[in-house]
Amino acid sequence: MLENIISQNELTFMIGLAVSIITGFVIGVERESRGKDAGISTHILVISGSMTFSFISMVFAPDDATRIAANIVTGIGFLGAGLILKEGTNVRNLTTAASIWFAGAIGMAIGFGYYAIAIIASIVSIAVPRIPHFDKLTSDTPNNKE
Repeated sequence: MLENIISQNELTFMIGLAVSIITGFVIGVERESRGKDAGISTHILVISGSMTFSFISMVFAPDDATRIAANIVTGIGFLGAGLILKEGTNVRNLTTAASIWFAGAIGMAIGFGYYAIAIIASIVSIAVPRIPHFDKLTSDTPNNKE
């Protein structure tokens, strides 16, 4: 009976959308916890949009699915570039822009059915911004003054 209401493609799409929402939410929480501009909504939308484009491309143009994928990379690159701010000699939001670009890759993995790759990449996306920066490790702190 369910097959008459929801096709296999639609069921697969709904599963992909659920995974997209979960991964986008988790990554977005990490970014918002650090006070970054692109947070939960942005990451959910980028991942879900990339997943949708990839899924539709794979279903309707399986012989040429890479054409849409290539345009996703370019389009999200422009989106991320809009986040980068230059203030004097300082550049801000590079990691946030990279996070958006990486979120697009996660969405594409989900759209093409590579859920494990998407989940592993999501973990990387959460862990990498938490790696201490070299300049903070070598800076003078009260316990590190010579």
